[in-house]
Amino acid sequence: MSTPCPRRFGILHHPKLPHSLELAADIGAFLDESGSESWVLSSWDPEGIRARLPEADAIITLGGDGTILRTSRVCASAGVPILAVNLGRLGYLAEVSPPDWRQALRRVLQGDYWVEERMMLTSEHQRVGVVRHSFQSLNEAVVGRGRLARVIRIAVQVDGCELARYVADGLIAATPTGSTAYAFAAGGPVMPPMLRNIILVPIAPMFGPPRPIVLSQGATVRLTVETDHEAILTCDGQAEVPMESGDEVVVRAWEHSARFLRLRAPSYFYEALSARLRTV
Repeated sequence: MSTPCPRRFGILHHPKLPHSLELAADIGAFLDESGSESWVLSSWDPEGIRARLPEADAIITLGGDGTILRTSRVCASAGVPILAVNLGRLGYLAEVSPPDWRQALRRVLQGDYWVEERMMLTSEHQRVGVVRHSFQSLNEAVVGRGRLARVIRIAVQVDGCELARYVADGLIAATPTGSTAYAFAAGGPVMPPMLRNIILVPIAPMFGPPRPIVLSQGATVRLTVETDHEAILTCDGQAEVPMESGDEVVVRAWEHSARFLRLRAPSYFYEALSARLRTV
C-alpha cells in the first residue's frame, strides 16, 4: 500500500529555544517553495494546535522528547502523525537530526515514509468514586510519594482481581514506549514500541513484588493509595496531581495511538536501543 504525500503541515516550535522559531521559519519557507502549506505555533499552545489540526496532514515538532510527549497528547485523537526534529539532549523519540531536515522533508513529500503507531495510556484520578482528573500519556503514569522521603502503600488490582500490595516510593505504569524512560531507570524491562502491554515497575520497594510485571494486552489497572502524608500522580512527568489516602488511579490503554512518521527501517528501534545502552 502506498503512503500519501502530505501537503499541509503544522510546525511546532519550542518557546524556550529561540533557534527553534528560526528553524520553523526556514522549514515553512522550504515547504512553501515545494508547493505545500504550513502554519507555525508554539508547542506549548495545545488549544491553538487542536483548533488547527483539521488543517494539517502532519505535524513537525522542533524540540526534545518533552515536546514530542506534549504533542502526542494533542494529535493522537485526531490521528495526525508527527515528524520529530530533535533539538533536545536525548531525542530518543525523534526521527530527524537538525542538519538532515531538508532531506527528510523531501522524502516525506514524496511519500517515502511509514507510519508507526504507539500505545498511549489514559489515567483517571478518582476520589470516593468520582473522577477528578483524567490524563493521557505516551510514556507512563506514576503514583509516588511527595516531597517527604517516606514510603506510601499502593494496592494493585488488575481487571478487578487483587494483584499485589506495595510499600514503596511509588509505582510506575508504563507503556512499551515508556519502558525506555523512567521505567527503565527503575529497573524495568525494555519492550518493543509496537506492543500494547502495560508494565508495572515498583520504585524502591520495601514490600511487595520486587520485580516488574508485564500485563496482558487490554488489562485495566486500579491503584489505591494509603498514606498519612502527601502522594502524587504524575503523567509523562508533565501533569501533577496531589492525592489523598483512599484515592484511586485507573489506568488502561487509550483508544487512540500516537502516530509517527518514520524514515528509518523498522529495525531502527534496536539500533537506537543499542546506541543508548552503550552510553548507560
